[in-house]
Amino acid sequence: MGDPLERLDKAIDWSLFSATLNKHLRAEASGPGGRPPFDYVMMFKILILQEYFGLRDERLEFQITDRFSFMRFLGLQTYSKVPDSNTIWHFRERLKEGNVVRQLFERFNKQLKKHNLIVNKGKIVDASIVQVPRQRNTREENQSIKEGEIPESWSGKKRSHKDTGARWLKKNKLNFYGYKNHIKVDSKSKFVDAYCVTDSSVHDSLGVVPLLIKKDRGQPLYGDNAYSGEPFEEKGSKVKMKNKTHDKGYRGNPLTSKRKKINTTKSSVRARVEHVFGFLHQATRGLIIRPVGMARAEIKIGLKNLTYNLCRYSFITQR
Repeated sequence: MGDPLERLDKAIDWSLFSATLNKHLRAEASGPGGRPPFDYVMMFKILILQEYFGLRDERLEFQITDRFSFMRFLGLQTYSKVPDSNTIWHFRERLKEGNVVRQLFERFNKQLKKHNLIVNKGKIVDASIVQVPRQRNTREENQSIKEGEIPESWSGKKRSHKDTGARWLKKNKLNFYGYKNHIKVDSKSKFVDAYCVTDSSVHDSLGVVPLLIKKDRGQPLYGDNAYSGEPFEEKGSKVKMKNKTHDKGYRGNPLTSKRKKINTTKSSVRARVEHVFGFLHQATRGLIIRPVGMARAEIKIGLKNLTYNLCRYSFITQR
């Protein structure tokens, strides 16, 4: 009947992720007895479901028990034991150990490259703001946080609920609080080739610098006019990429009609990255996340990028 989860499940070889999950998560039993852990690959698929549908842990637990499509995707029966919301939370917390999400992302990308789905004929860079719940701090507390310190008046419990990694950003006269998802996209296939997570105050051109690597040598590099400045241009030259980012006009030196036409031509390629963010913002509701701290934000944003690549692969291989 056109269940997208059924198509996704058939398209992906989920055993690809088994070795990485077992390596970092499996622990020796401390003694006899105790409930055996849920299958790690199934738990990973639960997190993919969570990002695909933008669900909180409690709603995710309910939807798994309520929807046959979720059960089919996870290989569960109506009588099967379903992980509760606390189990889902603890599993996601364990992914912070050893940067597991990034390893899972890179493992799947190796598969994409093996099948020539990341063709390396050009790269597009862009960034998107990912908001988190706003903090209600005093000016003195905010000043301490900016200086990299935790306010002394905060108790241990209060610290666990305060996000000291997120930052404010003013854009188009609107205020945002959170992080940025910097991505590098293959211009032909529209797969996310690499990503980097920073707080929202980091400029787009600085956040993407670590993503430009020597393997990108000789490829055209597309981006909007935010991608300028010495660090970005130096790194692009160092890895010998062809700079195709948009020209930028300045006060007293506006863009000529010729330069505007050149930007329009570049946009025919650069605009493809907006399809990626369209999925992240609409399908996964990726505009807002609710974890506390940079480490948890990196997990959520990394899972969203991986979920996009999985769904993109399912679409390309089964269309």
